[in-house]
Amino acid sequence: MAEFSSRHLLGIRGLKRSDIEAVFQNAREFKAVINRPIKKVPSLRDLTVANLFFENSTRTRLSFELAEKRLSADVVNFSAASSSVKKGETLADTVNNILAMKVDMVVMRHPHPGAPHYLAEKIGVPIINAGDGTHEHPTQALLDSFTLTEKLGSLEGKKVCIFGDIRHSRVALSNVLCLKLLGAEVMVCGPVTLIPKHFDSLGVQVGHDVDKALAWCDVANVLRIQLERQGTEVPYFPSLEEYHAGFGITQARLDKLSHRPLILHPGPMNRGVEIASDVADGGDAVILDQVENGVAVRMAVLYLLAGRLGGSED
Repeated sequence: MAEFSSRHLLGIRGLKRSDIEAVFQNAREFKAVINRPIKKVPSLRDLTVANLFFENSTRTRLSFELAEKRLSADVVNFSAASSSVKKGETLADTVNNILAMKVDMVVMRHPHPGAPHYLAEKIGVPIINAGDGTHEHPTQALLDSFTLTEKLGSLEGKKVCIFGDIRHSRVALSNVLCLKLLGAEVMVCGPVTLIPKHFDSLGVQVGHDVDKALAWCDVANVLRIQLERQGTEVPYFPSLEEYHAGFGITQARLDKLSHRPLILHPGPMNRGVEIASDVADGGDAVILDQVENGVAVRMAVLYLLAGRLGGSED
C-alpha cells in the first residue's frame, strides 16, 4: 500500500509526486467503497477527528465529516461562531483544550494564512488544512486533479487553465502546484486586477483573453468570484454583468471551439457570473464528479495520515 511522506497535509507545497499518487491510489479504493451498499470501513475506528472551522463552510465541512464517518471515526465538530474564540481565547488554547479530550487528528479551516502551519508546530497530532485564508486548499486541488486523471488518464502535457478570481482564491495556488507536480501545463486567466503579479513566478502562463485561453486548454477550471473577500471601495471590475460578458464561461464561447474542454468548478457557483448555467449543467462539466471524488480523496488523506500516527516527522 502506498504511503504518505508527511505527518500533516498543510498544503501542496512540499509534497512529493509520490504523495499525490498515494492519495489517488487510496481514493480509487475508497470510491469503490462509497459506491457499494455498505459504505463504511473500520479504518479509523477508535480514532477521534476534530473538525475546527474558524470560517464558515458547508461543502468542505460536510465532505470531511462524511469521509470521517465512512472510515468509522468518531467526529467532533467545532464552530468558532459559538466558541470561546469569540471571548478572546487563543487558537493554541482552543486546540489544546480540544486535544485534552484525546482527539487524534485535526481538520482545520481558518481565515488567516499559515494558521495550520502554526498549529502543527504547537500540537502533536496530524493537521489537515481545509483552507487557510487566500493561501492554500490542498484537498480541493487533490480532488480536482484526481477527477482529471479519471477522465484524461495521465496529466503529463495536458493543458489546464484556471479562470476567474485568482487573487482571492486558496484553490488556485494549490491547483497550480498540484498540476505542475503531475506534469500538466498551467495557465491562469482573468482580469489584470484579479491575478497577482507573482503568479508568473510559479511557472504558469498568464492570460487575459478568455477565448484564446479556452482554445488553448484541455481543461477549464472556473473559480468563483469571491465578492466577500474583495472588501474594497475600488471594484476589481465594473459590474457582475460586465464580468460575465468579458470573462464568463458561456456556451456561446464553447461553441466556437474546435474541441470541448472539460469544465470544473470547486463551488459554490455564481451562475451567470463566472459560469453560465447551461455550461455548469452541460455534458462537458464534471462538477458533480468533483463533489463525489471529494469524499473519496478526503478519506484517502485521513487514512494515510492516520497511518503516520506515532511516527516521526519527515
